[in-house]
Amino acid sequence: MSPEEQASLADQNSELTEILKTYEEGPSLTSSTDIFSLRAELAEAKRKLTASASTSSPLSDYVETDQQIPMRDGRSIAIRIHKPKNPARDGCPGLVMLHGGGWALGDLDNEIALCRKWTGMGGIAVNVDYRLAPEHTFPVPVEDSFDALVWTAKHVQDLGINPKKGFVVGGVSAGANLACAIAHLYRDEKMQPRLTGQYLSIVTVCDPAALPEKYEGFIFSREQNKDAVVLDKKGMSMFEDIYKADPHSPLRSPLLFPSHKELPPAYFQVCGADPLRDEGLLYEKILREECGIKTKLDVFPGLPHSFWSFFPDAEFSKSFQEDTTRGLEWLLEQSEYA
Repeated sequence: MSPEEQASLADQNSELTEILKTYEEGPSLTSSTDIFSLRAELAEAKRKLTASASTSSPLSDYVETDQQIPMRDGRSIAIRIHKPKNPARDGCPGLVMLHGGGWALGDLDNEIALCRKWTGMGGIAVNVDYRLAPEHTFPVPVEDSFDALVWTAKHVQDLGINPKKGFVVGGVSAGANLACAIAHLYRDEKMQPRLTGQYLSIVTVCDPAALPEKYEGFIFSREQNKDAVVLDKKGMSMFEDIYKADPHSPLRSPLLFPSHKELPPAYFQVCGADPLRDEGLLYEKILREECGIKTKLDVFPGLPHSFWSFFPDAEFSKSFQEDTTRGLEWLLEQSEYA
């Protein structure tokens, strides 16, 4: 992809242009935003969105249970286990899912629709409610996510997961950043069962302050899309300030891990009008070209960060859901069992 083609990905989608003529966007995210009020407002909006979308997947099709699991510091966090009502006798593929929200927003309801999509494909999902900043700043969300992945790995039999059918770690936005980091940790500690896939949706892989010089010419979406719909430069700065991460740590900037080899296949979703666009494009290119890792990339030209959550009734969001299903199916095809 040439720089010109890369830049053209930000050209606004025509359907979105029409929608924005009557769309009432909320207040911009800035350093003065009340993160706790915003957290409550978004949680309620997400619950309503999930409820409206659940009619296509009757509750009788799956079973969902919440429980607490221990963390390394002696505390516990909640997980939600999503299972088909009638799981396969020889076990189901597993997904450990990490929600988005800038490391400061979100809960178990954020990715409930995606987890239900996974159960509809015969899988079992472990939906993780890692602790959030500002109460729990970096690296607590990373540690919680890794501990939840390790807990799941140790309990695959109890959960009904057959990792030979698939054992995937995934996330959206900040959750994808966490998934990317802990996939490296899991590899480095030679954990079993091995991961068979990564789902990395609208991922950030490197803080701009730590970006290696050799990649500077490739990464320009943060500047190009600094005034984007949904997530802009001020919003990103707010989240980074709350998270208080070390930009040079691979746990915040997994691009900086010494090696990306021997990671599992990865499915990427990248939005053209997203400040994070080029980080996803770069990391996919590195895995595929430099590490020989199988990847699948879906790019959504002219659309902003997490557009499917903000414009769920748009045709482009309906297409996104279909693409997501195909992407998850592709990940399952990468497992040993397939």
